[in-house]
Amino acid sequence: MNGTDNPELARRLGVGFIGSGFNARFHMQGFRGVRDADVLGVWSPNKKNAASAAQLARDLDVGGAKAYSSIGAMVADPAIDAIWLTGPNHARVENVEEIVDAIERGAGTLKGIACEKPLARNVAEARRVIELVERVGLAHGYLENQVFAPQVETGRELLWARGAATTGRPYLARAAEEHSGPHMPWFWRGDLQGGGVLNDMMCHSALVVRHLLTKPGADLATVRPVRVTAHIASLKWTRPNYSKQLAKTMGSEVDYSKRPSEDFASTTIEFETDDGHTVIGEASTSWSFVGAGLRLSAELLGPEYSMSWNTLDSGLKLFFSRAVRGKAGEDLVEKQNAEVGLMPVVANEAAAYGYEAEDRHFVRAFLGKEQPKLTLHDGLEVVRILMTAYQSAEQGRTIAFPPRGLDKFVPAVARGDWKPNA
Repeated sequence: MNGTDNPELARRLGVGFIGSGFNARFHMQGFRGVRDADVLGVWSPNKKNAASAAQLARDLDVGGAKAYSSIGAMVADPAIDAIWLTGPNHARVENVEEIVDAIERGAGTLKGIACEKPLARNVAEARRVIELVERVGLAHGYLENQVFAPQVETGRELLWARGAATTGRPYLARAAEEHSGPHMPWFWRGDLQGGGVLNDMMCHSALVVRHLLTKPGADLATVRPVRVTAHIASLKWTRPNYSKQLAKTMGSEVDYSKRPSEDFASTTIEFETDDGHTVIGEASTSWSFVGAGLRLSAELLGPEYSMSWNTLDSGLKLFFSRAVRGKAGEDLVEKQNAEVGLMPVVANEAAAYGYEAEDRHFVRAFLGKEQPKLTLHDGLEVVRILMTAYQSAEQGRTIAFPPRGLDKFVPAVARGDWKPNA
């Protein structure tokens, strides 16, 4: 019997989005590579943006999406089976509370919820999200696109199958994410975002290094963090001319002369493995990188092998002379910084960065076709590592993981107390 003859196999997942911004739109592009789901809804506090995002989904032919007046209304629609939570960090708990409230009132049912990184601004909020979701028995997934990037997955599988199988497990992983700064004002505000670049982007890199060091098929718990050393700094955006430029671009609510966030962070995580080895993960992130655009990179090294990945090592490059004129945009690469010269092109960013593969996976997980590779508990563990990294940076020393009081810790950047030159 084929899928069209079996109602269960033919079932498609109706997906609703909370959030209508940059991240939601990347996921919608990713859904072009997902066969058994339709993007059917969008909710945003900005009705105009919600309508625009729903129109994008229709234009991409990934589903007949419509804008909803409330989260509760979207959950109540029988066509919506799962929620992709892609709104801003400071709204995370509130959004989940509205989903759970609708379910507990009997207004609707869902198969699952997938939450974009980071899970929350701090450990207390992350635990609250998990408690709410599990209270109503929802399947859940943690959306970490870089773990699903095809180059990361292919390189990891091959190195473990060939190199590690014959010469021993890998012992050092590196990951970095760098660009010139976020798109929206709330990202730049420590109180709303939960920190600076460490919270915004180290959530990717900290998980990627652990993922690379973990044997395919094994649980992440087989590679346990035991010590964290971190450093944060404001290298660019607190310089007077750039803080003025930032305020002009993002609005008066972003004032790095008075309330800055870090624009550079580095973290070294020491892990112990279940087979008795010490392995190291090195991660760095930056909002002060100036290059062609977003640069993602990773390395994995072992006794007789290594792998490397860099998204700007593209197979496609374009050159435009000074005579070529055009408006600024991001048609070549995310966070594009130039319109002339020799520039790399990432032809399908949604696939290259892992959005397509992660969306396909979590759709299949919520349809009961496979087990989720990442759950909200993995997202919580990432937040615990990030908060430990902030403690290390604030105290200027290596911190044993997990430190005491982690559940109540809020970084100085998020409190508005951080002084870059202190």
